[in-house]
Amino acid sequence: MKKSNIVIVTLAVTAAVAAAFWLLLVAPAFTGNEINLTRGVTDFAQKNYELHMVVLWICVVIGILVFSAMFVSIFLHRKSRGYEAAQFTHSTKAEIVWTIIPVLILVIMAVPATRALIHMEVAPETEMTIKITGFQWRWRYEYLEDGVDFISSLQADSNAARRLASGVDPETVDNYLLDVDKRVVIPVDTKIKFLITADDVIHAWWVPALGWKRDAVPGFINEAWTEVKEPGVYRGQCAELCGKDHGFMPIVVEAVSKEDYAAWVQSQQDQLAVEKREAERLWSLQELMDHGQEVYATQCATCHQADGEGLAPAFPALAGSTVTTGPIEAHIKVVLDGVNGTAMPAWGGMLSETDIAAALTYTRNAFGNETGDLVQPRTIVRIKNG
Repeated sequence: MKKSNIVIVTLAVTAAVAAAFWLLLVAPAFTGNEINLTRGVTDFAQKNYELHMVVLWICVVIGILVFSAMFVSIFLHRKSRGYEAAQFTHSTKAEIVWTIIPVLILVIMAVPATRALIHMEVAPETEMTIKITGFQWRWRYEYLEDGVDFISSLQADSNAARRLASGVDPETVDNYLLDVDKRVVIPVDTKIKFLITADDVIHAWWVPALGWKRDAVPGFINEAWTEVKEPGVYRGQCAELCGKDHGFMPIVVEAVSKEDYAAWVQSQQDQLAVEKREAERLWSLQELMDHGQEVYATQCATCHQADGEGLAPAFPALAGSTVTTGPIEAHIKVVLDGVNGTAMPAWGGMLSETDIAAALTYTRNAFGNETGDLVQPRTIVRIKNG
């Protein structure tokens, strides 16, 4: 075949391969069907995206060259045209070339990657700190400077829809399995340090828009930091297989203006003051049952099930249980301190006295238990204070 024809075939094949890459990687972006990394709302999320795109296009160019050379060689030098394979076993020049070129490519990619990692790992002077504790299957958030402390659980609608034979169509639930009852609220344009740990097994706190993921390991604290530039709601979830309900442990971060954040902190502190006052008054049985049903649905039903039947042997039934129908003091101790060696966490430092008293009252009078017992919040306060 003439050299001119070889050039034409080579160009045609290269164009075809390039068009295939374009259709697969670029064209979908113009139709809203792009499959790519999240661009994110932080500096290093953007750096990660830019680094990803640089590496992607390097790989695209390599792919076009390699596949073009391969297809041209297969087409032009096939056996049916009379070509025979060359017989050689060694080429020093070829080995030098195919060693040096990949090394140079890797060095070119390693320089920006190293810079991005250093930027992510070396935290600057931060302005506030949030401690995150994962446990099966929810998150606890402690704002160390502002005195805000709460547990974030799967939102009630999602929690109901995800159960077998619930009769609820998940398609009707907004942000199914990606919504929570209490969001992590943070101010924009603020450098925030996160201290991430776990209470039972390994979890992983991951919000793609922030540009990083950190493992939550019992007995160990991982650090991360962020500075969100744009107000908005950013969703994530646990990224570690942490147990049977791993898929029901979402994260919702809401970034707001500094003024709105200050107002939110004040509202949380006001709510805490109200909870303290509520813990001092006497509650009726019906009030405790109503509130206890809400607490049970969000905090307890995940393990013990909505009907109190549990999932033996890890999660014992509460219906007819010797704990929920036995001495009140022993039941309170189990809830406050947890049970070592089991999945039962210590709720004493995570829920308010009112929530604990209501949940105790509810479980002692629901699921057919009907003990008639009533646990007042002030009783929980007294026991916690020794």
